[in-house]
Amino acid sequence: MSQLLHPVSRRDLLVGAAATGALIVLHPFSARAQGNQAHLRIMETTDIHVNVLPYDYYADKANDTLGLSRTASLIDAVRKQASNSMLIDNGDLLQGNPMGDYIAYEKGLKDGDLHPIMKGMNLLGYECSTLGNHEFNYGLSFLDKVLAGANFPFVCANLIRGTELAANPRDDKLYLKPYVILDKKIKDGSGAEQPIKVGIIGFVPPQIMIWDLKNLEGSVKTRDIVEAAKAWVPQMKEEGADIVIALSHSGIDVKQGDMMENASFFVAGVDGIDAVFTGHQHLVFPGKKDFQSLEGVDTQKGTLQGRPAVMGGFWGSHMGLIDLMLERDGSKWKVVSATSEARPIFERVDNKNKPTVPDDNRIIAALEQDHQATLAYVRRPVGKTSAPLYSYFALVADDPSVQVVSQAQTWYLRDILKNTQWKDVPLLSAAAPFKAGGRNGADYYTDVPAGDIAIKNVADLYLYPNTVRAVEITGAQVKEWLEMSAGIFNRIEPGKADQALINTDFPSYNFDVIDGVTYRIDLSQPPKYDAKGGLANAGANRIVDLMFDGKPIDPKQKFVVATNNYRAGGGGNFPDINASKIIYEAPDTNRDVIVRYIVSEGTINPSADDNWSFVPLPGTSAVFETGAKAKEFIAQVKSVRIEPAGEGEAGYAKYRILL
Repeated sequence: MSQLLHPVSRRDLLVGAAATGALIVLHPFSARAQGNQAHLRIMETTDIHVNVLPYDYYADKANDTLGLSRTASLIDAVRKQASNSMLIDNGDLLQGNPMGDYIAYEKGLKDGDLHPIMKGMNLLGYECSTLGNHEFNYGLSFLDKVLAGANFPFVCANLIRGTELAANPRDDKLYLKPYVILDKKIKDGSGAEQPIKVGIIGFVPPQIMIWDLKNLEGSVKTRDIVEAAKAWVPQMKEEGADIVIALSHSGIDVKQGDMMENASFFVAGVDGIDAVFTGHQHLVFPGKKDFQSLEGVDTQKGTLQGRPAVMGGFWGSHMGLIDLMLERDGSKWKVVSATSEARPIFERVDNKNKPTVPDDNRIIAALEQDHQATLAYVRRPVGKTSAPLYSYFALVADDPSVQVVSQAQTWYLRDILKNTQWKDVPLLSAAAPFKAGGRNGADYYTDVPAGDIAIKNVADLYLYPNTVRAVEITGAQVKEWLEMSAGIFNRIEPGKADQALINTDFPSYNFDVIDGVTYRIDLSQPPKYDAKGGLANAGANRIVDLMFDGKPIDPKQKFVVATNNYRAGGGGNFPDINASKIIYEAPDTNRDVIVRYIVSEGTINPSADDNWSFVPLPGTSAVFETGAKAKEFIAQVKSVRIEPAGEGEAGYAKYRILL
């Protein structure tokens, strides 16, 4: 290990120590800083998604893996031991749990009202934040009201007000300041205070113009993240910034392209940037699991192209921390060494989540009224279900939690289109499982018992405030849509046992099931498209026996497909699915449509109709992981033979399908 970045085993021992009042051990940088040196600790939160409290409103119970009130204890501990520290946030604050929906849709924000997320953040003393893509889910007016309550600046260098990009990014009329330069005092190794200028610049994924087109079209545009960085960072240095910190609400990908969604690796390569705080992907960096084997990415040292970087998980699960050893060169400071880590708020002990830090009671008290109001909101019943709704097997068999979404979308659009030119065009519906484990943990599954359905259950079925869209496509395009969805499966070799079924790089929300047709998936074929929509194997045909109305689908026949604004606008890069295919833009969210459908029906029957299945492969089996409670529902899955295959990692259970 180089002297620049020391191993985890020698990192300061403050987790638990500061929280319990035990002896605090200084970070090595503080211990060896000389008179011309200073140790600066920069802490990050990212992707909080309104999870200020350690409570899962979908499950209606406490949850030890989340909550800014817990992360706050890590923040407090670092501050107690640090001579110099800063706290920043990396975006995705306003949407993601029912408290966010309650504030946006039920309570609203009057002038002067503080959003719950701002109540917590103001108490913790953040110095800066940037915008995440989910900041735009409720519209620009709502965003403006929230930001007005912040006691700290928000920056974003690639969000442009209006519809025109300037020839030079520096001439863009930006929605927010591109950066701030904070005049701070830091203590050097001798204890003397010295001035330093810390520049902070922020970036948002350009894809917000696809994902939230309805809220943004005609009001703002986005610019490529790296292009914006290259334009503005030199100006920050010209204005005297000693160090430059990038708040990049953008993940880590080493394949370069224009308007990248996950551009943080290339942000790190921009001359003048000293440290990169990243997020968006809901992963952890540095660490032992994520981003392994990417060239130029050091998952042990926590560097991107040699620059220190961190991604602090999601929902408050981790605090990102970058330690900088600064040295004064004349009147300027420069970074001479750095370390990076992501500190968790919980650990796994005996297959259970155990908190490692307590709550910050200031935040608990400040949000008590918002918490109680959210509980009343999510517990409000809207109807009944005759069968349980669960997503434990949503990636291996037709699923009731996906089925009810398609039923609601079809019910809604059939009525709307009945007096239009599309009244006789066959109506299909596309829906995907949002909660199917993956990047969000072993408890991240829909699980609604038979009986009353409350708003919390509907929010559990449909996590995002997407709006309904209808697209018109051909039978051939229906097949390609399904070919893209089938990319979630690894290629399975006939005759072999226990092969890994799921491609974990493929998000479950891109595994669309299309109702109204029947089909089978041939896993012996390679995927036609990769996880990003690129053509991987042009001759592959995983989708077989694709039928409509009991007959092979006509490639030229027209179909209307009910979906959401994300998919219809090009989200997920599905072949030929983009805004040019949209025939109807609904004012209603998919979630509201589900509520209205349940109210209309009184009691719904969400049982899966098994319209898709796998092609049999004799003597072949594959394994996958799902939540531990899956065992309660295994008997209800009829279209595929499933059997337990032992314990998985991190609380998952392993199952085998016999093909």
